[in-house]
Amino acid sequence: MSAEELEIYEAELELAIYREYKDVVGIFKWAVETERRFYLCNKVDLKVRTEGGDVYYEVSMEDAWVWDMYRPARFVKTAKALTFRDVAIEEIAHSDLQVPEQG
Repeated sequence: MSAEELEIYEAELELAIYREYKDVVGIFKWAVETERRFYLCNKVDLKVRTEGGDVYYEVSMEDAWVWDMYRPARFVKTAKALTFRDVAIEEIAHSDLQVPEQG
C-alpha cells in the first residue's frame, strides 16, 4: 500500500467514525477526553490517585463509545483510563443536538 493510498484509507476511516459519532452522541450523557482517547458515556467517575509522590487520574466509565478508528467495536460496557495528564469531562447538552424540523 502506497503512502497516498494509506492517507486516503485513513481519511475515509476518520469520516466514517465522525458520521457514527453524529449518529450516537444523542444517546450519551457525558463526553470524556484524555490525551489518548475521546469517549462518550452515560456514567463517569474520576478519581485522583497518588503513588510515590506522583499524581494520576483514574477515569471509570460505563455504557461507553470510544473514538478510535482502528477499533473493531467502539461500544463497550465499561472502560477505564489512567493518565498523568489532564482529563476533560463535560455533560452533553442534548437541547443543542436537536435538529430543527422543517415545515
